[in-house]
Amino acid sequence: MTSDINKSFYDFISNGMPGPEQQTDVNNAILPARKAAFSRFRSLGLPTLKTEEWRYTNIQRYLKDAFTLAEEEQSTVTAEQLKGASIPKLDSYTAVLVNGRLQPALSQLPADGKITISKISDAAGNAQLQAWFDKHPHLQKQPFAALNAAFFADGLFIEAGVNASLDKPLHIIHVYTAAANAFIQPHHLVVLHKSATLEIIETAVGLNEAAIAFVNSVTEVVLEENAELWHYNVQSTIKNSRHIYHTSALQKADSRYHHFNFTLPAAELTRNNLSVALTGSNTETNLHGLFLATEQQHVDNHTFVDHQVAHCNSNELYKGVLLDNAKGVFTGKIMVHQDAQKTNAFQQNNNLLMSEKANINSQPQLEIYADDVKCSHGFTVGRFSEEALFYLRSRGIGEEAAKTLMVNAFAFDITDQVHIPALQEFLSDKIRRYVTGAINN
Repeated sequence: MTSDINKSFYDFISNGMPGPEQQTDVNNAILPARKAAFSRFRSLGLPTLKTEEWRYTNIQRYLKDAFTLAEEEQSTVTAEQLKGASIPKLDSYTAVLVNGRLQPALSQLPADGKITISKISDAAGNAQLQAWFDKHPHLQKQPFAALNAAFFADGLFIEAGVNASLDKPLHIIHVYTAAANAFIQPHHLVVLHKSATLEIIETAVGLNEAAIAFVNSVTEVVLEENAELWHYNVQSTIKNSRHIYHTSALQKADSRYHHFNFTLPAAELTRNNLSVALTGSNTETNLHGLFLATEQQHVDNHTFVDHQVAHCNSNELYKGVLLDNAKGVFTGKIMVHQDAQKTNAFQQNNNLLMSEKANINSQPQLEIYADDVKCSHGFTVGRFSEEALFYLRSRGIGEEAAKTLMVNAFAFDITDQVHIPALQEFLSDKIRRYVTGAINN
């Protein structure tokens, strides 16, 4: 361990967590990977403000509290409590996870034998789990990803066979609940085999505002040839929660990955590490993000699109709306390797500040080693157009309604790309209510 590690959190890791060799509830075949991850974490240590990728997010201040490991607490979760993460009018299959553990009794899983949806702890001996667990190259330098791989208790394993698809989306509902401050570490693996297609929607709900839920989550995605995944992650939980998300996808030839990240109030910390490795030609990658932060929220988005081979396309658009004293961070990197000729890669980050105290730090980055490419990146930040606001108010629209209308118009480039009508309506309504509430306060 390095000397930078917060002592109380280090003590928790050393004494409060079962060691990798004690995690017998999960497939023992990945025990070597667990031990390797723990060694990696010890070498990396926890990041500080001197760590380049964390210089705008002081993670140390969020680790000073005492934590325990969250228990499953299945008996405390009811169908009524799940409504906080439900999406009206959505017709879908559902997978309910409590503190990272699948709850079959609360779920409605598809019967299609070509698609496996199970606990990782039930996937003992699965060749895909052993082949891909903690193997994504972008996770190797992430300390919290290493911590997760070493100590996670369980997670979701999804495998779609060749040409498999579902007739409706899979809605994953994450429930976080604990009687005391809890450190929760789910690890998920999604594997789509050749020409498989899947739509995944993730939402979350926190049940206990009296305790801190610190969620350190990892999702690994593997898309084989011609596979396609539409992946929507809606992040909206209670105030007294902290979240670090790692989503790392690997794309093989002709695959398509569409990722949507919506960070909404009210978690005090949200850190998203999203990375995609394009390892086969003729892939398509679309990354869309919208973060709406209020009060004292801190939202940090880090993206990395890694063009390793020729003839691939990536498009990335992230937008932020910051109110009150909220702080936002966006760091987006596109790397184009020497062999990645004929690459088309575009990145844009636009931000709207609705308060004098709101703050954004943005760092769009391009690193290009090929010469036959089309690449661009950009960043904008601004406040409300007083002229546009005056125009709306002069036509009888109140200030609150006018500002809400302008925020929805600003977010439209993202929400319009959501091709599930019920989810699109749900997001528009969420944005309207959060903005209205912030303005009224």
